[in-house]
Amino acid sequence: MTARVLRPAVLAAVLALGAGTAFCQSLATYPVVIKNGRIEPARLEVPAGVKIKLTIRNEGPGPAEFENLDLRVEKVLGPGGNSFVVIHPLRPGTYKFFDEFHPQNSEMLIIAK
Repeated sequence: MTARVLRPAVLAAVLALGAGTAFCQSLATYPVVIKNGRIEPARLEVPAGVKIKLTIRNEGPGPAEFENLDLRVEKVLGPGGNSFVVIHPLRPGTYKFFDEFHPQNSEMLIIAK
């Protein structure tokens, strides 16, 4: 393959990555903080039928995990770690998230309305 044929393909891939990044930044974004085995906010209302982005920050001294088995969401963060998850459009209902490292007192409910 010549360089002339390869360049448009590389350019298309770079543009597609940029469009994906811009799309993620335009989603409704909700902050989530995990600290000392607690997830805050404990209850979060979001619109049903819309993709959402959750930014997750671990402010605790040890590892934390943000998880929902039914939605197949799992994010493990070290101390001071930051990340995000994008959740597909939810049907109306309640979705329970937890920190598997602290299951006894870490629960967050996302209510899609």
